[in-house]
Amino acid sequence: MENSTEKNMEKNTEKNAILFEIEGLCKNFGDVKVLKNIDETIYKGDVMVVIGPSGSGKSTFIRCLNLLETPTAGTIVFEGKNITEKGYNLNFHRQKVGMVFQQFNLFNNLSVMENVTISLEKVKKIAPKDAREKAVTLLKRVGLAEKADAYPSQLSGGQKQRIAIARALAMEPDVMLFDEPTSALDPEMVGEVLQVIKNLAEEGITMVVVTHEMGFARKVASRVVFMDDGKILEEGTPEDIFEHPVHERTRDFLAKVIHVI
Repeated sequence: MENSTEKNMEKNTEKNAILFEIEGLCKNFGDVKVLKNIDETIYKGDVMVVIGPSGSGKSTFIRCLNLLETPTAGTIVFEGKNITEKGYNLNFHRQKVGMVFQQFNLFNNLSVMENVTISLEKVKKIAPKDAREKAVTLLKRVGLAEKADAYPSQLSGGQKQRIAIARALAMEPDVMLFDEPTSALDPEMVGEVLQVIKNLAEEGITMVVVTHEMGFARKVASRVVFMDDGKILEEGTPEDIFEHPVHERTRDFLAKVIHVI
């Protein structure tokens, strides 16, 4: 009886920990099938890193989680609610699901401080003084408190991306999505952005990261997902994927990108 109770408790805990439940996800652009019947579960506390060749559907997958792309078929359930149903509150969803893009998407006519506080004031209706105080804390968190009064044109690519992360964090999302956050950066700026993301992972923030940075995936991910041709071909711990890949396509991809398999 005790064993049965313990199993039920474990099952309920696992069920409560589910953040995203994705079933039969498909996305077509015209006649091109970009995502093909994807099933996936993302749990609270996951640091899920999605890897794979260019054109494999990685970015489309992560954009569907924030409904920046509308699925052609399938369902996405977030925190128990089907976000693919008509009438779902999209703005509320995007407060819960933070997104960091390849190209930063900062407002060039606003200062760094204004870029971070605008959503706090406009969406969360926080008083300007309180919004500014929160923004200062966030800027310290990404190591850029001294840039509060600067404008995006005065920043390096790495600094812009760290500001974009601070802006996404301002909404206190339940999960952070990163769509190749370092792909637009010069090589010497990649490390500073990955370090900020690593720090967030260590704080327990749930995240899904699409990246070509294999070293980051190895060190930071709790789970690595390999995609190719619009499908998830393999997933597991970093050790599973990088040391003992099962699928031939995974082995071929890793041999080309890290030259050690």
